[in-house]
Amino acid sequence: MSPMDATNLLDAATDLPDAWSSRVVGQVGTARVKVLRMDGLPVEVERHDAPEALLVLDGHLALEVDGRPVPVEAGEVYVVPAGTPHAVRPGSRGTLVIVETDGPASPGADSAR
Repeated sequence: MSPMDATNLLDAATDLPDAWSSRVVGQVGTARVKVLRMDGLPVEVERHDAPEALLVLDGHLALEVDGRPVPVEAGEVYVVPAGTPHAVRPGSRGTLVIVETDGPASPGADSAR
């Protein structure tokens, strides 16, 4: 794919061999843009050194952030603050876009829903 081609994120997720296996579809500065397919199964608690943006393209993400439920619906984005424990609860289905970096959190970063 050339830098001038658009990526159909729904097709990219459908083409993945397994649910919850992500594919990097682009890079913006130090941020990676990944797409994956959710299949209803949960994902254990994790935390990252930098904030992570979770954008639901279609379906529903049953997110748990720092022990509290945070439902994220199609068309919504949630930014998990750096160092915050989060997990995916059972029932999450659809297409998820993740924007992540390896760097430290930027000052003033807020979670958005």
